Amino acid sequence: MHALKTAFEEYLISRIPSKEPAALYRAIQYVLQNGGKRIRPLLVLLSAKSYGEDINAALPAAASVEIFHNFTLVHDDIMDHSDVRRGKPTVHKKWNENLAILSGDTMLVWAYKMLEEYEGETYKKLNTLLNQTAVEICEGQQMDMDFENRNDVSMDEYLQMIRLKTAVLLGTALQFGGIIAKATDKSIQAFNKYGEKIGLAFQIQDDYLDTYGDAETFGKKIGRDILDRKKTFLYITALQRANDEDRQKLIGFYQDNRIAGEELVQKVTDIFDKYGVKKISLDKIQEFTGEAMEALSQTGLPETEKEFWKSFAFDLMNRKK
Repeated sequence: MHALKTAFEEYLISRIPSKEPAALYRAIQYVLQNGGKRIRPLLVLLSAKSYGEDINAALPAAASVEIFHNFTLVHDDIMDHSDVRRGKPTVHKKWNENLAILSGDTMLVWAYKMLEEYEGETYKKLNTLLNQTAVEICEGQQMDMDFENRNDVSMDEYLQMIRLKTAVLLGTALQFGGIIAKATDKSIQAFNKYGEKIGLAFQIQDDYLDTYGDAETFGKKIGRDILDRKKTFLYITALQRANDEDRQKLIGFYQDNRIAGEELVQKVTDIFDKYGVKKISLDKIQEFTGEAMEALSQTGLPETEKEFWKSFAFDLMNRKK
């Protein structure tokens, strides 16, 4: 896996433009060279490899997915007023919002241009899929912003939001690999379902780790979601299970800015603990992982490849950061 990530990093860096206007491309370089797990491009490469395709043929599509993902992060950071991304200042914080918007827009266009490396039906399928994914991610982001001012967000709404905002791009990455390898539509759709279910489990795991993870291994401050008053899986679960008194307390904690810092985190976590939110979250992660395994069985992949993807899901769901 490390060798594959290194090969992708080298390819991506080789394709980053260095031209005028310097400020624009300097910002793009800053974003794309700022690390990250590179999960999505690796999914493209590994998917193509699982279907018997040379990974070199999938590198442009992998770059497209990663560039697109980073475009969404730059714009999300502006909308969320985030100051830090991957331990460094966000683009709009380091420079300004105008440059952040332009660099994000340029990355979006560049993501599509990377697909021009392909021809005919392959190009058409990849382009159509990226169009669909882009719209869904925007829908998910709007839902996320709408939830900020609502206290009646249902679990179904929340799961749909994270499916659109997070999971669909993981499924798209797997589909990209299958399309390049010319796998059957049935196999590709099953792999897409695997990716989306893993994506849902991944996001709930992220919600879980933010409250119940270890700060040293998680890599960021525990309770950040609570401090930001985010409506996470844990929060919505607590609202659904709490009695009227605790439900109003929880809503009040999220609305009262006089309660902050460690006090806020502790008060909210106490309610989570009271209603067994920790176990419910872990059970839901397992449920979605199980559904992913069922989808994997329908992909038509060789058994050795299925075992690899089972291990991949296991490692992802047992991460500590």
